[in-house]
Amino acid sequence: MEESATSNLEIKLTFKGQSATVSIPKSTTAAALEEEVRHAFSEHSSGLLADPRTTIKLLYKGKVLGQNSSTDPAFPTDVKSKPVPKVVVMATSTEAVTTLNAGRSDPLIRGFDDERRKQSGAAARTMYWGPQTAQHRNYKFVKLEACTWQSFGHRPNTNTPHAFEALRILERLSTDPGVVAIMVERELVVNTLGEMDPIDDRLKQKKQTEGACLLGYNTNHGLRIDLKLRPDSLDGFLPYESIAATLIHELSHNWVGEHDALFWANYGQMRVEYLHRHAALAASGYIVDGRTTASLAGVTELCRGGLAAISENVQKEVAKEMLQHGVPIAAVAPAIIKRCEELEAEGVATGAEGRKLGGGENDGAERRAGNARELALTAAERRAKENDESPLKNDADQSKQ
Repeated sequence: MEESATSNLEIKLTFKGQSATVSIPKSTTAAALEEEVRHAFSEHSSGLLADPRTTIKLLYKGKVLGQNSSTDPAFPTDVKSKPVPKVVVMATSTEAVTTLNAGRSDPLIRGFDDERRKQSGAAARTMYWGPQTAQHRNYKFVKLEACTWQSFGHRPNTNTPHAFEALRILERLSTDPGVVAIMVERELVVNTLGEMDPIDDRLKQKKQTEGACLLGYNTNHGLRIDLKLRPDSLDGFLPYESIAATLIHELSHNWVGEHDALFWANYGQMRVEYLHRHAALAASGYIVDGRTTASLAGVTELCRGGLAAISENVQKEVAKEMLQHGVPIAAVAPAIIKRCEELEAEGVATGAEGRKLGGGENDGAERRAGNARELALTAAERRAKENDESPLKNDADQSKQ
């Protein structure tokens, strides 16, 4: 039996957890239904629906009734009385609308414009060394990983920088022109460059018994390198130039595990390449915000005076670090000097000005095979073996025992 178009329709209204049932003609308009709603909840809505200024929306099956015209029938002509139609009532006071329109946006909620600014800011952070800076597409650090406060061993103080700041330092290291030059020259790929837990008690105590201070470690010959970025107090970060030197130190462990003459010869040559790259950029007039990359890296003084001064500075630096390992500077100095001579012969200071800092596709073809450098390393290894029987080496071994 078909229902008459003029018969009444019983509907159920719900508003803020309250419900009411009203009977209306099927032809009732949205405006008339709104009046029925105001009357049905006038005693239970704290006067909200009784106020004529209150805006009311009626939802039926997810659609707003009377959205097109309030004078049209609220329900379609084929609406059924069974099951009972349910209408959800939504009401907004004029004061609430005025307050919302006058209020300021929540600074903790990011809008679309803020998201675009964030993306552009992230791109700018990766260009710390200038617009031409980038990691080489093949020889690079694949992943950067900061250390979160939960793994610090104890809760940090209010002066502890956020992990985001630590990640920026790792980004700065990975795109450092000197580091990029080393990675490309030796065709290195490091899976993860991470921040070392500054309170790693087990490793720290082990190294302290050996008379050293743990600043980083290399896992599985370059699969992962972790660097100590923060001091033990967790206040701020260690100087960038010392962190960069530690990274070069750990990269040298990709070939040699022990701190022997071969290791220090390789480290010294890598250190020469790092300083020379910054010196070459300074000589070419490359400036970032009014400063040279050597200034940004904190190595301006070490880069002054050309390759001769760089060689001397690196030898002094390496000699100081080798003291605790009993390796004489005489076993390492020839390799450092030889690498400086190679760089001077290659003319990198004048020939690489127009090349992208991150390296190009033909870097491998442009780069020499490195036979002279390899020969220098071989010679350093031979001298290290010869020194095994020297009094200095024997004394150093006895002191370690």
